[in-house]
Amino acid sequence: MLLAAIVGSRIMGERLSDGNIALALLAHTIATGTALVALILAFGVISGAHFNLAVTFADATQGGLPWREVPAYLVAQCSGAIGGVVLAHCMFQLPLIS
Repeated sequence: MLLAAIVGSRIMGERLSDGNIALALLAHTIATGTALVALILAFGVISGAHFNLAVTFADATQGGLPWREVPAYLVAQCSGAIGGVVLAHCMFQLPLIS
């Protein structure tokens, strides 16, 4: 969901800004930040807000996550990222490969 929000907000910002780069960047930043906060609040209690591979590795190296659980997190994060990008492209009716 995070990647869908990031990619989707970028596409939305570019379409709505009418060439104004500052406005596109502002729209993208606000939408991405808001989505991240919502996702952390919604899923933080379930996964510890592990939306990033670096967070998972850092938590495992510090003893907060058992190493035997890391592969499951990696598979979930990578498949979720790919699915989110595909979903964002479908929402805006864009080809995946241009």
